[in-house]
Amino acid sequence: MNPRLLLRYALCVAVLAAVGCGRKSASQVVSGSPSPSMSPVTNATQSPAGVPSTTPSSEAKADQSPSSDLAKLETRIRPSVIWVTVFDPKGNLLWTQSGFFISPDGRFVTTERAIEGGINAVAKTADGGIYNVSGILVASKALDLAVLQADVKPRKLLRFLELHKDADLTVGTGVAVVGSGLAGSEGSPHEMTIAAQDSDHLEIAGTTPVSSIGAPVVNENGDVIGVVTSAGEKTIARSSAALDSLLSRITDDTQAHWPATAETRATPGPTPKPRLIYAPAPAFPPQASRPSLSGTGRFRLTFDANGNVTNVQIVQSTGNQLFDEAAIKTLRQWKSAPSQGWQATVPVTFQTR
Repeated sequence: MNPRLLLRYALCVAVLAAVGCGRKSASQVVSGSPSPSMSPVTNATQSPAGVPSTTPSSEAKADQSPSSDLAKLETRIRPSVIWVTVFDPKGNLLWTQSGFFISPDGRFVTTERAIEGGINAVAKTADGGIYNVSGILVASKALDLAVLQADVKPRKLLRFLELHKDADLTVGTGVAVVGSGLAGSEGSPHEMTIAAQDSDHLEIAGTTPVSSIGAPVVNENGDVIGVVTSAGEKTIARSSAALDSLLSRITDDTQAHWPATAETRATPGPTPKPRLIYAPAPAFPPQASRPSLSGTGRFRLTFDANGNVTNVQIVQSTGNQLFDEAAIKTLRQWKSAPSQGWQATVPVTFQTR
């Protein structure tokens, strides 16, 4: 055989062997794929679809967003929500119900039922503030709403809520009911929706505790759209439009008063015996927490006819300015049953343990 022909044949065999080996190597690279049709390009297009791996965090953010918004709403609304404690002419506790401030000078809203038969009241905020209620500005049995005036003296910056003036609310709109911080866990905000509405009331889908009666129903902006008048499995609220119509009855000449007080003055009766109905003990001032530090003093309190402390006089100092200031601050909060006005001298002792 021709040597050139043999050489050409050998070269062809070598080339074919090399091509065969290359194909075998390529097939080994993709042999781990479950399907022969799956190529590296297909795998590359699937990796961005790894959105499912980020989906849980996206869903978590979506789930966390309402809670975060609700927490912000609670921080904004809570300082304006109060507890209203109402007393009868004998100084007995009638009701404690929620309410909320609507003006910087102490005007607030609660239900009409809360003040029925009352002659005196105090408004309490979650931060420890206690304000005497000078009387009723306007009330409506039909609406079950009342607007009262708290004595804010000396004037301080009160947190209050704005009313939502648009009466046209959409069924299904998300709202929140925010109770008082004094109600504990029952005062926590509740996310709800408007189930039905009428000209002057709203039906809210969701259950609320009884302590929420008198509390505000607010929208996402924190504006009041209603006042809870009935709680439980079915929550009913009087609309802000109805409240606004009630507020329109208050004029510049309107004076806050208690109807029972007027009746008492018109028909004088026997002078009631002075009796304390609220007398918290002064707290030990933290600035004076040195070991074995103590002091005893005597203070004279003057009460007016409504049972409010109008003056605190130091009869005998405790010998420590911090003790005296702490005692006076607390004694100004004391209340007595309504009377002709009276004085009482109170001993106060501070002592570290």
